[in-house]
Amino acid sequence: MPDPRLDVLCIGNAIVDVIANATDEFLAQEGLVKGSMRLIDADEAERLYSHMGPAHQVSGGSAGNTAAGVAALGGRAGFIGQVAPDQLGEFYRHDLTAAGVEFITPAADVGQPTARSMILVTPDGHRTMNTFLGAAQHLPREALDEQQIAQSAIIYLEGYLWDPETPRYAMVRAIEVARETGRKVAFTLSDTFCVDRHRDGFNQLLDQRRIDILFANQAEVEALAGVAHLESAVSAIAPKVETLVITRSEEGALAVRSGERTDVLAEPITQLVDTTGAGDLFAAGFLLGTARGQGLEQSLRLGAICAAEVIQHYGARPEADLRTLAGELLA
Repeated sequence: MPDPRLDVLCIGNAIVDVIANATDEFLAQEGLVKGSMRLIDADEAERLYSHMGPAHQVSGGSAGNTAAGVAALGGRAGFIGQVAPDQLGEFYRHDLTAAGVEFITPAADVGQPTARSMILVTPDGHRTMNTFLGAAQHLPREALDEQQIAQSAIIYLEGYLWDPETPRYAMVRAIEVARETGRKVAFTLSDTFCVDRHRDGFNQLLDQRRIDILFANQAEVEALAGVAHLESAVSAIAPKVETLVITRSEEGALAVRSGERTDVLAEPITQLVDTTGAGDLFAAGFLLGTARGQGLEQSLRLGAICAAEVIQHYGARPEADLRTLAGELLA
């Protein structure tokens, strides 16, 4: 098997994040549940945008954030996702490419504009996400560059993309190509609502041994296992996958690989500003560590360093030099 050209290739929803501060009162007025993620249509996206305060834009989406994190660490990152041939689509491509990520999936007119997510951040750092999926949910199997997949040490898939049928077929094909070429397949459960909708499908992927690395937070892995107890969920899911990675916010993170378990503490922070992208950047650190042959503890610590950096400022993109923060862990 030839050496990989990319360390991590992320496949997911290409979404432009529109981020603004908001009060609890504003959320109540808009009928929004703090900390939730809901899907909205184009009309609601326009209505909510007109009510929001000053905002800034950044290329986002879970997998896109992870790809940018890998690049910020000095890794070779790629992204596959669908944008429309419109202004936001051009912005997304430029922003992600400028971050050092290879993004060669062509824009396509699928009858929907490029996706965007209105993210409202309250003073306690929690984010409430209102996502219009637009073109992102129309990623077809034909848009995959199979050579790009075959040349990537790890492909990383986001559970959000499992909802619509078209990109689900694309993800299944990506898994097949990775399997055929001896590459690793990583998958993130993305959201408890996502798990509730697709528990059977996700468990089938695990039972068929199509996933090598599974990412989840505590609530997601408990939802997947159907038990409201962390250790019981770990016992149920870990045997189904080569590597299980569970993030636990301020409680740190754990990973189980072939029966060996490693726990790490969360990295200390000065202040919690915005949790947007914490899990995405954690995955970036862990995946690059794994692609570079690091052990569980080093990979978990890399993830924790990346997550700690991103929650101390607004947005899901690192602002400090992650390579400097990671130090000898990247050696």
